[in-house]
Amino acid sequence: MAAPTNIERGRVARERLLAAARDLIGEIGWNAVSTRILAERAGVRPGLVHYHFESLQALLRQAVLEAMGDMLGGTAAFLAAAEDPAEGIDAVLSGLDGHTGDDPTSLLFIEAYLAATRDVLLHERMQALMLDFRGVLAAALDRAGHPAPDDAAAFILAVIDGFLLHKGLDPNLSAVRIAPLLRRVVEA
Repeated sequence: MAAPTNIERGRVARERLLAAARDLIGEIGWNAVSTRILAERAGVRPGLVHYHFESLQALLRQAVLEAMGDMLGGTAAFLAAAEDPAEGIDAVLSGLDGHTGDDPTSLLFIEAYLAATRDVLLHERMQALMLDFRGVLAAALDRAGHPAPDDAAAFILAVIDGFLLHKGLDPNLSAVRIAPLLRRVVEA
């Protein structure tokens, strides 16, 4: 078996840095992640952080945007394929019940929202992801004949975000409690 090429080793190191960043952001918080801690977690030399990324901030930004893009992309594809948007929303909410508000994915997203208040580039890119997702949801609602698909999509996405935030404060909050209300919005 041939030894890995420099390109392959670089790709692996970059992926390890991104995975370590996603984990650390959720575990210790965005501002507590340092180059040293990140490199140690990824099992690489600290200099590789700045070799692969222009800054630690750029690495953290990339890590969270990839995670958000993956999650929203999968959910958007599911909603776009759903024959009934209300059933799609119910399924999305049920999937979110797996998040507690203090699980790694929830914390990663919460930390990203906070960081976006201070990082203009992160803010712009998160906004683009959100608007793309909202567009997919609005299109599904429009196909179903909703009278105000754009407004309903904005409302539904805001409720979903709030749902995730509140789950960290109220572990008894579940999709069962809010799904009937969202269903009414979807079916308006």
